[in-house]
Amino acid sequence: MSGVRGVGGPGGPARPGGPAPARHGGFRLPDSASAGGAAGAASVTATNPLLALQETGDATERDRRARRRGEAMLADLSALQLALLEGRDPTAILGRLEALAAGEAAFDPRLAEILDEVRLRAKVEAARRSIRRGP
Repeated sequence: MSGVRGVGGPGGPARPGGPAPARHGGFRLPDSASAGGAAGAASVTATNPLLALQETGDATERDRRARRRGEAMLADLSALQLALLEGRDPTAILGRLEALAAGEAAFDPRLAEILDEVRLRAKVEAARRSIRRGP
């Protein structure tokens, strides 16, 4: 019959001066797997800020292009107004306005809202002129 040798688990407590008995059971990863797993987790964690920075850069560049396009639409709307007041043909200006209105939206919600209003005005002017010109 075998008896209980203490709380130390199978094999009993460590003997003074002798090697520690091998422990069985419990959760333990092999040394190579734990090193590789930690390195893999660290590399994923390290790339997340890089991805966030890249997305921020893309959003900033997208907003910059949208702002330039909005400024160009406003300039063309002013040029359209002047052309109409002077009695000149606004066809070229309307073509530019239609092309600018078809551009991508801004990332910043407030800028996107403002550009939507300018884009709507440009489309309204293009529609008004196409009605006057006829099919």
